[in-house]
Amino acid sequence: MSIFQSMNNTASALTAQRLRMDVISSNMANADSTRGKYVNGKWEPYRRKTVEFQPEGTNFSSFLNSAMSSGSASGAGGVKVSKIEEDTKTPFKLVYDPEHPDANADGYVQLPNVDPLREMVDLISATRSYEANVTVFNASKSMMMKALELGK
Repeated sequence: MSIFQSMNNTASALTAQRLRMDVISSNMANADSTRGKYVNGKWEPYRRKTVEFQPEGTNFSSFLNSAMSSGSASGAGGVKVSKIEEDTKTPFKLVYDPEHPDANADGYVQLPNVDPLREMVDLISATRSYEANVTVFNASKSMMMKALELGK
C-alpha cells in the first residue's frame, strides 16, 4: 500500500459524495417540474434521481482474504459512483388543479415524485459523510507532516 493510498481513497469518497449532493440539489430544483421528459408524445414529470456507489477495485471478500493471508491491506481502491438512476418505484403525486396547463381531463396534475423532506435528510447525510472524509484527509495529511518532521 502506497503512502498516498489513504488520501486517494478519501479523495474518491469526497468526489462521490459531492456528486450525490449535486444530484440531490437537482432533485430539489425540479420538485415542481411537471415537464421533465417527453415520452410517447406526452410530457412526464421530473423523476427523482438516486446515486448508487460501489467499491473501486476488488470486492470486500477478496480484499479481506488477501489481507489475512499476506498480513497487509493492499488493493484498497476507494469508492466510485456505479450509476445514477431514476426512482421508478415511487409514484407521481396527483394534485387537483384544473387551471394548470398540464392537468388531465379530470383536472389532476401529476407532480414529480420528489419529497423535499427526504431530499433534505439525504443532503444532511451526504454533507456529514463529506465532512467526515475531509477530517480523514486532514488527519492523513497531518500524520504525513509529522513523519516528515521526524526526519529532521
